[in-house]
Amino acid sequence: MTTADYTALAFFALLWSAYSWFTAGGGARFLPRASLNRAMTERRRAWIYNSLKRDLKMIDTQILAGLQNGTAFFASTSIFALGGCFALLGATDQVEAVFRELAFVPYGGRTAFELKVGGLAIMFGYAFFKFGWSYRLFNYCTILFGALPMTHETHADRIAAERAADQVIRMNIIAAGHFNSGLRTIFLSIGYLGWFAGPYVFMATTAFVIFVLTRRQFFSDARLALLDRDEKA
Repeated sequence: MTTADYTALAFFALLWSAYSWFTAGGGARFLPRASLNRAMTERRRAWIYNSLKRDLKMIDTQILAGLQNGTAFFASTSIFALGGCFALLGATDQVEAVFRELAFVPYGGRTAFELKVGGLAIMFGYAFFKFGWSYRLFNYCTILFGALPMTHETHADRIAAERAADQVIRMNIIAAGHFNSGLRTIFLSIGYLGWFAGPYVFMATTAFVIFVLTRRQFFSDARLALLDRDEKA
């Protein structure tokens, strides 16, 4: 591990933290543009309130089931990736032989390689816990959704109905936040792989991944599709 390695790792952590902060809305004063995630938060709220207008909620339950299934898929993927990291640690000797033959890739030795793989395993473990908790919260959200009042009960006591809907909305938003954190970790693990080719490649791949994610969150067609005409683009 060289000074460049530690610098690249700090650069990675800094960009990860800054990107997470901006997409969560913490940097609204510096970048007055709603991110794609924040725009979707408003659509989640509109969806749940709209469900109060109908007694038959099969469409809503299908949406919730889809959210759970997607979360379960990524949780399973994280476990497989974590297992791959342990398999890679078991094949260190073969990997060393490959790296020694690559003249353009600086090889820092066995210990440095194992530390890098260990860091990758930690990332996948973190992603699994995020997806697992998100799945649990979406399950809670389904239960809360099932407790929403019927249409005639909503008309009788609109305040109580909206209070129940707010609970569903908050749980759904929290679950989505953990899902987004896990997905962000998966994306950034692609940038982390650049570290195996050297610290400077690590910084370049990290910057590239953050650039792509930032464009999708703040400057993509998907974001524009969610904005109303009177909202600031």
